Amino acid sequence: MNELPPLNTLRAFEAAARFESFNRAAQALHITPSAVSHQIRQLEEDLGSELFDRLPRRVRLNALGRRFLVPVREALGQLASAAEQIRQPEESNLLTLSCTPSFLVGWLVPRLSDFHHAYPDIEVRLDTSPQLVDLHASDVDACIRYAPSAYEFPDLKAHWLFGEELVPICSPSMVGEGGILQRPEDLARVTLMHSFHRAGQWRNWLRAAGVEGVDTEQGPRFSTDSIAVEAAASGLGVALASRTVVAKQLAEGRVVIPFDVGFCREYGYFLVYPPVAAKERRIAAFRDWILDAVGRAAPSPAVAIGEQTADATSTPNTMPDSR
Repeated sequence: MNELPPLNTLRAFEAAARFESFNRAAQALHITPSAVSHQIRQLEEDLGSELFDRLPRRVRLNALGRRFLVPVREALGQLASAAEQIRQPEESNLLTLSCTPSFLVGWLVPRLSDFHHAYPDIEVRLDTSPQLVDLHASDVDACIRYAPSAYEFPDLKAHWLFGEELVPICSPSMVGEGGILQRPEDLARVTLMHSFHRAGQWRNWLRAAGVEGVDTEQGPRFSTDSIAVEAAASGLGVALASRTVVAKQLAEGRVVIPFDVGFCREYGYFLVYPPVAAKERRIAAFRDWILDAVGRAAPSPAVAIGEQTADATSTPNTMPDSR
């Protein structure tokens, strides 16, 4: 046992291998990049071999590193699983889920009572931080993540929930008799609102709808979708939102869809969690429940007017975000 490398060096190695970056590994482990570099150098000296190729802007596992990563990852997973099994019983029924306010308020909260009714002994704790969570180095059990439909989540179990259909939303006062919005071209007369994750999508929606003459650069920009939805409900202007995620606000009449057509993107929402957690009761229960809830959801009545195309104005998403 004395021949084993220190555990902190193995955790640093696994994180650096996963991200191919000492900086991102440091963020995930909540230590400094120099500490990560020092721990990996210590591990390499202990093993007598280098595990990474140091490139100008990133690191890359070499052949020895790739071979070493497999047992390290398995061992860390087994340790995490064993530790979870001996924790106090009250903690074993706690499910910590990371998702953003827009998904939480628009989709999850209206249905969460069904989960509590089916599993009254499982306590759900919701983390609504907009930051991506490292499921291998935090106390978060599972996440709802937004990513391209074909995205592969490295070292995570992922379940597709539903795709995204963008629709314009606004206050009810802006439509109907006397309202300013009678046809899509009227969008040129109102304030268009944007969220950080929707950069360029107004241009795509208008192009697909065949609407010209609308300045897509004007209007306020918000850091999250949920703020843009609230701004639309208050009458500030018109925002683009996922029809499924704003279902609660639509049902309550706080916002309306002035033009009932949707722009379909090759993006959507996933439930993700570490594979080692798949057999844990609280994870399996939530997974089965949310997949069933998605399956029972009524299909959207919208008319799809287009699909996401390559566009220089579209938000690049090679990685999932936490919307």
